[in-house]
Amino acid sequence: MFQRFTPPACWKLALLVTAMMISPGCNYFIPLAYLIGGPPSIEPDFDTMTHKSMTAKDVTVAIVVYAPQEVEWNHPKIAHEVARYVSFRFVSNKIKVINPDQIRAWLDSHDQDWDRPEEIGKAFDTTYVVYIDLSKFSLFEEGSTTLYRGRSESYVTVYEMDEEGHGESIYSKELISQYPIRAPRSTSEETLTTFKRSYLTRLSEEIGWLFYEHYNGDEIGHAT
Repeated sequence: MFQRFTPPACWKLALLVTAMMISPGCNYFIPLAYLIGGPPSIEPDFDTMTHKSMTAKDVTVAIVVYAPQEVEWNHPKIAHEVARYVSFRFVSNKIKVINPDQIRAWLDSHDQDWDRPEEIGKAFDTTYVVYIDLSKFSLFEEGSTTLYRGRSESYVTVYEMDEEGHGESIYSKELISQYPIRAPRSTSEETLTTFKRSYLTRLSEEIGWLFYEHYNGDEIGHAT
């Protein structure tokens, strides 16, 4: 009995490529690139600047966040919250981190006798310490109590630890964050707790993108 011939999948792809190439205009080459190789990725700024990688084998990272008293007064425990969100981002992108609760316990027990981030790296025997100095943090649009807009300013510094427990600063980056980007959000749309979670998710992604690969267009979902 005659059987219907079904072209292999590779033939179908070849036909699709040919159709795109002979179609008028050049806009088809963009979706074609996505079809073949996926969306273009962006190399982490840390990797570009240092020629090192936090996703390398046997690398461990301690994430330490500092917030001054004026920030903690309005947002108690914000330093630990940011540390937990950033840690989650790192783990989700195959970077090994020290449990942020362990680091918090160490900081609480050494509250009066530590003054350098490298001390945390030595205590936990890590490869790097990511130190986030959160100088500003707010959740409301300036001058408003009815509009949400997350804003923060931070300075991210990476210390590389040696075998003797000494650290050297090898990378630093100022990060100014705003969310949503286009327009603030009404407080009638969601609770403060829900918006805070959304902004911490956004902020932790912005910090994380400095250290792991991401893709063009990842920022679009947070514009509004």
